[in-house]
Amino acid sequence: MRPIRILALSTVAASLMAAACATTAPETPAIAPVVVAANTQQWLDDIRILSADDMQGRDTGSPGGEMARNYIIGRFEALGVEAPRVGRLQPWEATGRTRQGPKTFNGINILGVVPGTRVTDRYIVVSAHYDHVGVHDGLVFNGADDNASGVSTMLALADDLRRQAPEHSVIFVAFDGEEHGLLGAKHFVEVPPVPLASIAMNLNFDMTARAETDGKLWVTGTYQNPTFRPLLEGIPADGAVSLAFGKDTPQDTGEDNWVEASDHGPFYRAQVPFLYFGVNYHPDYHRPSDDFDKITPSVFISATQLSIAGFRALDQGLDR
Repeated sequence: MRPIRILALSTVAASLMAAACATTAPETPAIAPVVVAANTQQWLDDIRILSADDMQGRDTGSPGGEMARNYIIGRFEALGVEAPRVGRLQPWEATGRTRQGPKTFNGINILGVVPGTRVTDRYIVVSAHYDHVGVHDGLVFNGADDNASGVSTMLALADDLRRQAPEHSVIFVAFDGEEHGLLGAKHFVEVPPVPLASIAMNLNFDMTARAETDGKLWVTGTYQNPTFRPLLEGIPADGAVSLAFGKDTPQDTGEDNWVEASDHGPFYRAQVPFLYFGVNYHPDYHRPSDDFDKITPSVFISATQLSIAGFRALDQGLDR
């Protein structure tokens, strides 16, 4: 997440009833209720496994990255998420940045598809990057929040779609190479598995676990895509976590502007509507201390349930 800071690795770290009172107000799509999850332990297990030391920081092209990829493939298959026509894996080669300078990487995106029930030929691309920054100076950068958490949120949504199928078709993609310059996402947009014009939006999850910093799961992209905000504003807080909108205006500068801070960036550049869900910076960001034991389970569960509710509201409201 937020690759502008990667060069510093070694040192840095519902209610809608009020609307009914106005008889002249336009009809507002119903807000999807926050999901009461049945398998939150699996959500936590996904983070724990992906951020374990034996994953070696999941760097692109590393044995740990391959282990993480195999785990995610297994989870997709266990959840019944089918491979698209182009196949489960999308390999790519690209030059990315490292602390030592430019380097050629061979990465692999992981794809899955869930057919929609209402708008079968329009796709919501739900994404999360599974790579992190590897091992440096003998220290494993486990990336529990960045971004084992986002992958877990994506898998939790895939599980929830078994309970209730989506209205739009969904392409799930676990991106590789985010930490080296959004490489996997750039390739996906350049060679999409479906025509780019058929992608209704990208919903990107990156760092969804550590919302205790400010109690917010930030939604970036409604400034660029203002029709999305009314679909999400009525979603109530879940526990100690609520949705917050921003970090996407011209007044948000530097590290406070997240419009191109993660894998939604290439979609934005390709003029594909996008939203990004993620938490604020915390002291363990891009440090070897970004470990599973720093995550408060109830906070992550609340953020993931908000993420699922957000997807449901968007899925129900798009193209109406």
